[in-house]
Amino acid sequence: MALAKKHSKEDVLHHLRHAILTQELQPGADLDEARLSEEWHLSRTPLREVLRQLAGEGFVEIRANRGARVAEMSHKTLRDFFLAAPMIYGAILRLAAQNATAPQIADLKAAQTAFKTALRGGDIAARALANNHFHDVTGRMAGNVYLLPSFQRLLIDHARISMTFFRPQDAEMAENLNAASDQHDAIIAAIEAGNDDAAADLAIAHWNLSRDRIEQFVMPAGLDLQLGTGTAPE
Repeated sequence: MALAKKHSKEDVLHHLRHAILTQELQPGADLDEARLSEEWHLSRTPLREVLRQLAGEGFVEIRANRGARVAEMSHKTLRDFFLAAPMIYGAILRLAAQNATAPQIADLKAAQTAFKTALRGGDIAARALANNHFHDVTGRMAGNVYLLPSFQRLLIDHARISMTFFRPQDAEMAENLNAASDQHDAIIAAIEAGNDDAAADLAIAHWNLSRDRIEQFVMPAGLDLQLGTGTAPE
């Protein structure tokens, strides 16, 4: 009888990141160590190392005597997200324009090509993940050891709550997808030109493009809560 395939820690890391970003694993869902260990044929010690790494990255929360769960998206965390996102995106793209190398710009162009391919396809998760990768590349371009962890944590929730943006339900939403792709092209051009003011302005425009649709996802109809202005401070 053939033995069950054993998976590496990297296999499990990749799977759990993907499942969390695409909401295959919902915010707040418990992660059963026994089930994961059996499913992936990975012993408890390396599995716990995986969960600790994911906790450090912001994908999961580890609770004393209660195990791990997918990072929640409470009203407080969502409000923090809406307040912080435009400021962090603006700072990241400004620094990216100042610090990007030629190989990094090539990586960003490749990420944009993949994003356009995903847009032409019908896979909503592929669109969200390709967009996430594009922005992750800009974060690495920025090269700031203090800002990058915050930016990558932001991208986790942005990917999760932007799934509705990448599932257009009317002509206006479809036009927004095309506009987002055009803005990616403009971001690349600004970074390649070293124009940090233009890059920072594009960050705010890009955020505002998706903000209204994201709010529709996170706020029930009729609920009026202040989640941030969506603009960076002067």
